[in-house]
Amino acid sequence: MPGAPLAGVTVVALEQAVSAPLCTRALCDLGARVIKVENPDGGDSARHIDDVVNGLAAHFVWVNRGKESVALDLKSEAGMRALHLLLDRADVLVSNLTPGTTARLGIAPDDLARSHPDLIAVEIDGYGQGGPLSHKRAYDLLVQAESGACAITGHPGAPAKPGPPMADASTGLYAALSIVALLFAGERRAVAVSLFDTMTELMGYALTYTRHSGVDQQPRGMGSPAVAPYGAYRTADGQTAVLGTTNDREWQRLARDLLGRPDLADDERLRTNPGRVEHRDLLDAEIGEWCARHDLAYVQRRADEAGIGNARYNTPGDVLDHPHLKARDRWRSIATPAGPVPALLPPPVISGYDPPMGAVPGLGEHTDKVLAELGLTDGEIVELRGRSG
Repeated sequence: MPGAPLAGVTVVALEQAVSAPLCTRALCDLGARVIKVENPDGGDSARHIDDVVNGLAAHFVWVNRGKESVALDLKSEAGMRALHLLLDRADVLVSNLTPGTTARLGIAPDDLARSHPDLIAVEIDGYGQGGPLSHKRAYDLLVQAESGACAITGHPGAPAKPGPPMADASTGLYAALSIVALLFAGERRAVAVSLFDTMTELMGYALTYTRHSGVDQQPRGMGSPAVAPYGAYRTADGQTAVLGTTNDREWQRLARDLLGRPDLADDERLRTNPGRVEHRDLLDAEIGEWCARHDLAYVQRRADEAGIGNARYNTPGDVLDHPHLKARDRWRSIATPAGPVPALLPPPVISGYDPPMGAVPGLGEHTDKVLAELGLTDGEIVELRGRSG
């Protein structure tokens, strides 16, 4: 695509579920060609998580648009030969197979350094190498629990997994960032990114606080253990307003200009954030009582006028029709094997560049085309398909 930041970059993906697929979709959004190598017996496991998108799985549709699917049986010699032909022409290999799989296939980073020295080899795994958990399978929930993220989500005594797949998604984006950095530098190195290392990085504030205070902060639901007031409050029209302050100046504006309570603003107990955290129940009661007397529109208008951060609590169904997405034309239609479906544009808005928003591939849809590009004859392709099917 003309003007694409990663035009001319070819990525081969051996991927399942979310972390690696989101990494490669981010690269695809930037113009890279992504060839997704799938097992002909079912393909990416994410294809089968559900069937809500006209028979397709929501996870798969989310993170696989714009890719080319090639079905290869990597347990066969012919399948591995075809993979190596792909790697000969590729710039990047991204994989997140189960622990030890790339080594068994002879395509671990050390192997590729010898067989494909011009390749950026990226391995995404659960826990990284060299530790007591390195052998374990890792899914988003498991790593969020292991890293402590669930302990600071939810409510005291009722921990919860953060809703979005934070471990998977953040790991995929760290991997994509590493690839872009190496491409920019013109270097070919191996990259290893683990879900556990990513989640402990995202836990940086909580871990730093606990190390130096000796206190495990408790989850606060829609609030924050770090600052107050900061939370969700019901309004007179049955909606929920989310209001937050992050410093003492904002607190003064909230108390004086929004609530009309100079007595709270002058209360010495509430002058600094540590004091407000200690007395958060008092603050939540006062703010909750004020919000309960007003409609959401009034609360948000007054908060905007006072320079106080605020939002409306929305469900996923609400966000589908969010006026801010509509006004900024953030939805596009993408092709899938089951017909066109809506999809959001990727977050980066790059001047002069329109993301390709390519189709979601069917399993093995591009096998013949890609293998022909590698120089295989029609007979060899038919033979390989027979062995792969």
